[in-house]
Amino acid sequence: MKYIIGNWKMNGSRDLAWKLTLDLHQYVAAEGRGDAKMVLCPPFAYLPLMQDFLSRHQSAIGLGAQDCHAQSSGAFTGNISAPMLADIGCGYVILGHSERRQYHAESDAQIALKVKAAQGSGLTAVLCIGETMAERQGAQTNAVLSQQLNGCLSPLPDAAKLIVAYEPVWAIGTGLNANADDIESAHHHIRQELIRHFGPGGGKISVVYGGSVKPSNAKATLATPGVDGVLVGGASLQFADFRDIYAACA
Repeated sequence: MKYIIGNWKMNGSRDLAWKLTLDLHQYVAAEGRGDAKMVLCPPFAYLPLMQDFLSRHQSAIGLGAQDCHAQSSGAFTGNISAPMLADIGCGYVILGHSERRQYHAESDAQIALKVKAAQGSGLTAVLCIGETMAERQGAQTNAVLSQQLNGCLSPLPDAAKLIVAYEPVWAIGTGLNANADDIESAHHHIRQELIRHFGPGGGKISVVYGGSVKPSNAKATLATPGVDGVLVGGASLQFADFRDIYAACA
């Protein structure tokens, strides 16, 4: 299964959410592949609108959120819990994105608690990890990936409800895309770490790539050994771009 996940970040409007969901649903219904799963992760504000549409049309498109709190309820103003996301029909949640790490000072330990909370509510956690440019230039990529995985997978979560997204920080929103050798090497290292943590089950966890994915590089990225899909940022807000990235699975 290839996962094509769209992370809208803090973008969009009610009109865009409705129109883009409609267009993508119609495309997937007509041209969808059984071995490719499209997932949309809009801002919290548009989740109910999109879930209502997808549910009423029995769409094959999955719906996810961009974060959740580690607690199920409580005095946490402005936060959304995993049970709330499950309650409105989400199936996925992105956790540990570099922007959450950078702007909200999220630690691996905090992300680990979110992963457990998400899975405990029946959500599939899309766990993001990746190195900065300085770490890459210092030949620390594998060390950083191992450190983040060790921290975010303790206590050990459910392998069946886990997707790992390799998103080199230096490639997010910059227009830069890691080359095939870099991606293959990083994904191989992640795979070995997952097997070390989970045993044979670690070989079945999907590992997707994210970082300035667009139609022009999607086919080569998806064809790279070890890549089980892509996590798409800006291009997921444009119907034609996201459609073409999904179609690149072929």
